[in-house]
Amino acid sequence: MNTISKHLIISGRVQGVGFRYFTYRNANELRLKGWVKNLRDGTVETVLTGDAENVYEMVEKLKEGPASARVDNIENVDGSVDSESFNDFTIKR
Repeated sequence: MNTISKHLIISGRVQGVGFRYFTYRNANELRLKGWVKNLRDGTVETVLTGDAENVYEMVEKLKEGPASARVDNIENVDGSVDSESFNDFTIKR
């Protein structure tokens, strides 16, 4: 298994539309670890860790989002992610 991590900021209409739960549900289905949370500026931040194929599939799902969302941009955040610290996928508040 080729494990990778992605740290992403998603912008658009992504708060108040079930985006965090959408991310949580899909990440668990793909057996990913990490977290998702809303940021004060209206964006959503997420860290995804797992099998490379599943992480890339998740990124494709995030480009669409739930039906009521509109994703304008997904930005990769540079820097390393301590993927060893994740036991599961959570929604941070």
